[in-house]
Amino acid sequence: MLSGRNRMRSSADFSTTVRSGARSGRRNLVLYAAPAPVQRPTVFGFIVSKAVGNAVTRNLVKRRLREIAALSLKDHPEGLSIVVRALPAAASADFAGLGSDYRKALSAAVARLRPAKPVDAASTQKGSEE
Repeated sequence: MLSGRNRMRSSADFSTTVRSGARSGRRNLVLYAAPAPVQRPTVFGFIVSKAVGNAVTRNLVKRRLREIAALSLKDHPEGLSIVVRALPAAASADFAGLGSDYRKALSAAVARLRPAKPVDAASTQKGSEE
């Protein structure tokens, strides 16, 4: 289960993560990830709109996403703010399908957050001489 300290609660945190984070979309969801201070635990927010389905369906999707997020905490225990927006296709997805989409989207978003490798000055000079 996802503990209270790992849940995003304020709308300002949601907007900051969505606007400044790296985005990665899949069939069932769109994931936004933004860096947070390293000492701060990773926090998750979930957006499941009425387009996903009725209240029962939305709550089922939300519970599944929270459980999947809790499982991913061992890989990223601190330093991230993550918002997951469920798409209408998530209503018919099973737990394994949601989990697969979540893991792929998280990997892609985290990869975009990592700074690019610095360019080696010697190799740029060598390339310009030729």
